[in-house]
Amino acid sequence: MHINTPRRYFNKIAMLAAAASGAPRLLAQAPAATTPPPSATGDQPRRSDRVHDGIFYFPGIGSNSGSSRDDRILVTDPFDKHVKRTMDALKKSLERAGCSMDSILHLEVFTCLPSAEKIPTLTGKARFDAQTAQYQALNKIYGTYFSPGHAPSRAYMAVDWIPGDSLVEVVGSARVVTSPPPAA
Repeated sequence: MHINTPRRYFNKIAMLAAAASGAPRLLAQAPAATTPPPSATGDQPRRSDRVHDGIFYFPGIGSNSGSSRDDRILVTDPFDKHVKRTMDALKKSLERAGCSMDSILHLEVFTCLPSAEKIPTLTGKARFDAQTAQYQALNKIYGTYFSPGHAPSRAYMAVDWIPGDSLVEVVGSARVVTSPPPAA
């Protein structure tokens, strides 16, 4: 059932009037949005393109970020492996942008429990205990990536799902301390 309201009727009249008056010609003459051309190797823009006023804003980096299809880890792999791979990928991303682990200003850490057909879905206290165990395991590894006293402010969130077959993802910002290395 389709209900015609006065608003819908007047919207149709306005669209017809715009089409008849040449609005499409005006829109067609608008300059196209320019995007930077891909590099000669066809790579995507470097992450250093996310630097603003000396701060590098990095998007979600997970345990499979920057790895080839042959080197991906699965949600069924140990949680410690996901944490180490995520932190290593973060470190590489920061270095490409001229940052260091100690120059991170803020970090948001997301974790999730593995979700696969062969793994039972946890609920209630079992879920809480599993998320607590992940938090403790993450903290043991996390601290080894920073100089003493230089761990950044951090938010930690347990979520239901993370894209890319990852059990860990980090997002945040870091102060640029050196010029990024030239593109290869």
